[in-house]
Amino acid sequence: MDRPELALHQLHAFAVLAEELHFGRAAERLGIAQPPLSQQIGRLERRVGHPLFERGRRGPAGRVTLTPAGRELLPAARRALDEVAAGLDAARRTGSGQAGLLRIGFAASLALTVLPRIVRAYGGRHPGVELEIREMTSAPQATALREHVLDVGLLREPPDGDDLVAEPILSEPFVVVLPAGHPLAARRVVPVAELAGEPFVLLPRAAAPAFHDRIVAVCRQAGFEPRVTQRAVEWQTVTALVEAGLGVSLAPAGIRRVRLAGVAYRRVTPAARTTVALCHRRDDASPLVAGFLETARALRG
Repeated sequence: MDRPELALHQLHAFAVLAEELHFGRAAERLGIAQPPLSQQIGRLERRVGHPLFERGRRGPAGRVTLTPAGRELLPAARRALDEVAAGLDAARRTGSGQAGLLRIGFAASLALTVLPRIVRAYGGRHPGVELEIREMTSAPQATALREHVLDVGLLREPPDGDDLVAEPILSEPFVVVLPAGHPLAARRVVPVAELAGEPFVLLPRAAAPAFHDRIVAVCRQAGFEPRVTQRAVEWQTVTALVEAGLGVSLAPAGIRRVRLAGVAYRRVTPAARTTVALCHRRDDASPLVAGFLETARALRG
């Protein structure tokens, strides 16, 4: 069935007249004169091919009743007007960043620090926006952003690239992760140089190249190359391997919230930090992304 070409203002006029059953009152409610109302109804009746109203020959002038064709059309007209109104409202809400779907990527360790605060604050300000949150390491996040699979990403040591914008939102210190019985665990602050010769448990470089290289750079600045003997993608796994005595690790301070009885977290000297950034496509003008950025900036401030 072909879609009929009906003017919305004609359906609106028809619905109002069907409620008032009087041309004068309907015209007043619509804010128009009675002749234009009669013309709109006439055009709609010609489109339908049948009268929609029975004009009264007796009783008050302007009084009408619905014909069987009019009674049949009225529910559909109301549904159409309601759906258009709902569609316009949804479009306005989406255009203003108050509705729609926002896809967020995050590095696992950020679930222990900034992610819950930002998501909670954003959800409070934009309750109509659906959030799809995906845990990803940094490299897959950058790829997902470029391929339009994600809208924003929260990651460490943001990647290079003119197509992505990385806005720092947190500078987090490194800590050393030690087995609880390790001799260095007796210290409050551990010199990074003291870790030379220790086996290391680190994330695979492919998962987060810039962050991996940042950890290696901290070790090199202390005069040694880290000897990596174990690798794990999740920080919970890294700490579990440290607890098992398979090595030590350098990690963001937020990892201290992973509480294992056999693990000790200690500050390091010289102090070293890692940067957390909020990334998005440079050409993305989405009001949803803009709203998320605004929320993250407010919390950073």
